[in-house]
Amino acid sequence: MIVSTGLVRALIGTAVAAGLVFGPLAPPASAAGTASRKRPVAAKPTPPPVLLPPSAQAGRMIAWIATAKDNAGLPYAVIDKQAATLFLFDAAGAPRGQVPVLLGVGVGDDSSPGVGAKELADIGPAERTTPAGRFVARFGRAFGHQRVLWVDYANSVALHAVITTHRKERRIERLSSPTPEDNRITFGCINVGSRFYTGTLAPLFRKGGIVYILPDIRPLDDVFPRVRLLPYLTAATSE
Repeated sequence: MIVSTGLVRALIGTAVAAGLVFGPLAPPASAAGTASRKRPVAAKPTPPPVLLPPSAQAGRMIAWIATAKDNAGLPYAVIDKQAATLFLFDAAGAPRGQVPVLLGVGVGDDSSPGVGAKELADIGPAERTTPAGRFVARFGRAFGHQRVLWVDYANSVALHAVITTHRKERRIERLSSPTPEDNRITFGCINVGSRFYTGTLAPLFRKGGIVYILPDIRPLDDVFPRVRLLPYLTAATSE
């Protein structure tokens, strides 16, 4: 059957009006060839992350690490427990991100003796602390062959993506809340958002790094005595 050009146009118009055609018809060969010769648009560089002002304690710590180069050429993270916030830096000290964290439900700066050898069910609430200090962190296997960033292997403290196994704990909601008061829920491990962990932190720490965990109760200078030298280091570098 021979179909007239007018009928074809009428059918196409009806299909477009009915939503059955979702894209334009293919362009003529000459037009397509012209389009293919256009230069690709260069991707815009990703701007560096904007960090919110850290607390006075975290600010001192971050300044001391950068000035003293205490990270020894490794990427590092500074975890402010009081603010439930993690600040991430590359090996050169450039900021790579800032995210909320979940921490141990117990308030304290030391791990209970022998806590790393206990079953989870045997660890009391007061023992579920995230210890303060400087830790050399490396990836390894945990229970169930899960790969985690071990912060304090002896005391079973790791940094990993947020766990959503127990919905009643509302860990995602706790991470998203605007205040740090409800960020105490873990047995001592540090939890961060899955996207940040897999996309930014894990690649940066692929060969290890340093994790600085600031104290809850003890003075910062007691946990990190060399921070007292910051004014002298700053003066020396400015000369």
